[in-house]
Amino acid sequence: MNNSAGNTARLIGAGLRALLVLTVICGIIYPLAVTGIAQALFGDKANGSEIKDSSGQVVGSSLIGQTYDLPKQDPDDAEETAKPDLRWFQPRPSNGLGGNSVNTRYSLILSGATNRSADNGAVGGRCTEDAAEGTLCAQVVAAKDAVIADNSTAGYQVKPEDVPADAVTSSGSGLDPDISPAYAELQIHRVAERNKLDVKQVEKLVSDHTTGRFLGFMGEPRVNVLELNTALKALPKS
Repeated sequence: MNNSAGNTARLIGAGLRALLVLTVICGIIYPLAVTGIAQALFGDKANGSEIKDSSGQVVGSSLIGQTYDLPKQDPDDAEETAKPDLRWFQPRPSNGLGGNSVNTRYSLILSGATNRSADNGAVGGRCTEDAAEGTLCAQVVAAKDAVIADNSTAGYQVKPEDVPADAVTSSGSGLDPDISPAYAELQIHRVAERNKLDVKQVEKLVSDHTTGRFLGFMGEPRVNVLELNTALKALPKS
């Protein structure tokens, strides 16, 4: 009986010692080592790829898109549709999850893509004004009309064929922080006019914030909208 109790006590003691050692190694030493290595070698990425403005304040992450909308007339009205603030470069649409989604305005609660096919609502194989309301084609046509209207200025008329696909469709996640150089260039005249800037100055801003393909052949050229608008905000206005 005494031997059994002694063996039990030794087993409990060994288990407690193993628990203590593993807790120190796995719960303290390992996390501190991983955190230290991440901060030393990949500090920016480890902290969430933060973007700061000219005052040093964090304005967001380069990995997550944001909207640039005017304040609602009635903040408590959930049915009111926010209108884009046309002083800023606009991101991709974020309503690609469809009407049953909570992720309609770059919400981080949920990410994903619509399950509609590319020809959902198409007439004769094309998205036209005759597309049924609520279909993907109807959304694309409406988005295209809005892009043309919003970005046409007194001296610059946007042509329908100049509107790129990413201007009227959301990404797979609905949270894409980047737009194509073509969509950024389409917005240059409107941004310059709204901010009383020279078009050449805004063109250079877009060029400076255009990232090429990774390793020269992977992916597509892109422009991070948050980084671009942060740089735009820092420009001196006339």
